[in-house]
This record gives sequence, structure tokens and C-alpha cells, in this order.
Amino acid sequence: MGLEGRAMRILGFGTYNIAAHPRVGILLEGLRDRGHTVVELNEPLRVSTEGRVAALSSPTAALAFFGRLAKNWGRLIAGTRRYRGGSAPDAILVGYLGHFDVLLARALYPRTTIILDHLIYAADTAADRGATGTVLRRILAGLDRLALGTADIVIYDTNAHANLAPDALAHKGVVVPVGAPDAWFEARQDDPDTGVVFYGLYTPLQGTTTIARALRLLADSGDLPKATMIGTGQDYEEVREIAGDADITWVDWAESQALPAIVASHSIGLGIFGTTDKAQRVVPNKVYQSMAAGCATITSGTEPQRAMLGDAATYVPPGDPAALADAIRTLVRDRAHRQEMRDRAFDLASRAFTHRAVIAPLEERLT
Repeated sequence: MGLEGRAMRILGFGTYNIAAHPRVGILLEGLRDRGHTVVELNEPLRVSTEGRVAALSSPTAALAFFGRLAKNWGRLIAGTRRYRGGSAPDAILVGYLGHFDVLLARALYPRTTIILDHLIYAADTAADRGATGTVLRRILAGLDRLALGTADIVIYDTNAHANLAPDALAHKGVVVPVGAPDAWFEARQDDPDTGVVFYGLYTPLQGTTTIARALRLLADSGDLPKATMIGTGQDYEEVREIAGDADITWVDWAESQALPAIVASHSIGLGIFGTTDKAQRVVPNKVYQSMAAGCATITSGTEPQRAMLGDAATYVPPGDPAALADAIRTLVRDRAHRQEMRDRAFDLASRAFTHRAVIAPLEERLT
């Protein structure tokens, strides 16, 4: 690309929302920390993943979504004036949920290297969250292919996700772990409560019904430690019904700035336990973040998670509440083992999941 041996000018571009999805912030901070000049042209579009999927299946939702997108794009287009001419970027990084934004970036900068952070496939996510319409699935699959074809470099979070790319586009891929923002490392406590915490959107991928059944088993056997469940979502009502009167603290919402300290006040962090196809391909934010916060982390023993986390996490079969209950019970009862797993988690996160560490594969591709 002609950029070898010198610092690059990188433009973070799009409607990404770092407060809700910190991934792109980690990428940009990693590039900045390695000596590249990074600026952002960002107009956050505060529409959930479900809202984006719905926009392609409902005329009313589509009208609302694309109306908001058009307003944000108008501001992005106006903002590009300052980056044209001599200050034009060497590369543009289109942030998470950038299926549409990458098209605008290519139209505005037809000769610039465009990087797409393709953390999720639209069709894959819709299927994971219960969408069954064939037409919708085909539309979303077409959108995925269009986005991948438009970008020059496509960032995936795991090899399993990279392997979903069409053969003709596979050469564009580079795998970059999600990592964790600095705030999670800074939140780590030396001696947190002996408690277990989960936070998320209660999607099938996360397997929160399995968590609820495990906590119910622990409550019934008298082994339930301090337990905090943060968030709401698709499976929330079922989770509450399963958990019943178990002594669990339910928190509907936590601000992103407050979440690291809340999680770090627990000694055990829970990852994902779903049995969906997508659940077998991801290493979720909450696993990287919980490890950075110094939690002994329990998650499902999928190939991507074992490959990424090694011996720094405790694994249980997906969808197995009894195994999860046993894993929690073991960590609660054995203080020395719990501390060992906390140390392993934080050590791995400190070496491999900081913004400076995770960005290395992308920087190598660029230079």
C-alpha cells in the first residue's frame, strides 16, 4: 500500500457508538498508541442491533431507521471537507455495525484503503435472535456480501467468523481479538467479594436461561453465592421465571462508565453458554472485560474460546446448567483456586487483550 515504514493517518468513520459497543474504540486507541495519527468522524446512530434487523422487515421500522441514518450521513458528509486534499487519510476504519457506513465511506473516498470492522454478520445475528423469514435472511446475507466486497480489509474477531466469508473475499480478512478498554483493567480489585456476575442483553447466544437454571440449582442446594444479573432483553422474562425466588440481585441497566467497577467487585464473571450456531463462533466482549477486571471467568468450552483464552478460563459445555453450577461451586469453595484463576485471567488480558496488543495483526496488514 506504500505505507511501509511510516506513521499513517487513520480516520475512524461512521455511525458507531463506542459507549454501547467499545470495540472500535479499542482499535482506534491501539493504532494511536502505536504512533499513528488517528482522528474520528463519528455521528453515533443509537439504534440497537434488533432495530437494524427490523428495519429490513418492517416498512414502518425501515422509515424510522433510514430517516435517522440519513440525518447522520448528512453530518458525516459535511464533516469530510476537513479531511480532503492534503489531509486526506491513508486509511479509513469503519466501525462496528458499519454495513451501511462502509458504502458511504467508499463513495466519499473511492481510492482510500477502507477497513471494515465486521464483528457480526447481519444474517447470522438475525438467525441467532429468532428471525425465520427466508426473504429477510436473503436480504441480510446480500447486505453482508455487499459490505465485505466494498471494503479493502475486513476485521473479524475469531477465525470461525472469518471462515464464514465467501471464498472470493476471504483474502481480505484479518483476525483481531475484541480486547477490553483500559477502564476494565483499572477497575480490578485485590480482594473482591466472593460473588458471581453476568451482564448482557439476554439473547439466545448468551445462554441466560442456562445461567438461571444453574443459579436455581445452587440456591436449592444452599450454595448460591452473592449473584448479580445485569441487563434485560429477549430471554429476560423466562430467566426471571426460572430463577424464581433465588436470592439474586437484578439490575436492569448499568451505565457503561459504572459497569467495570460493578463487575470487578465480584470475583467470578460469567461468559456465554448458548447453544446457537453463532454462540459456537464468538468470544464475547464480556469475557475479555471480565478477565481484564480480574474476575475468574467461566464460559462455554467452544473452540474459539478455548483457542483464545487457553488455561485462563474455566469451561463448561454449552447449555449445561449442572456443569455451570458445579464450576461456580468449585470456585466459591476453593479460595486458592479462585485466586489462581483470577490471576491467570488478568495476566492473559494484560498481555494479549489491551488495545496495543490486539491491534498488532491489523497494523501488520496495513504496513
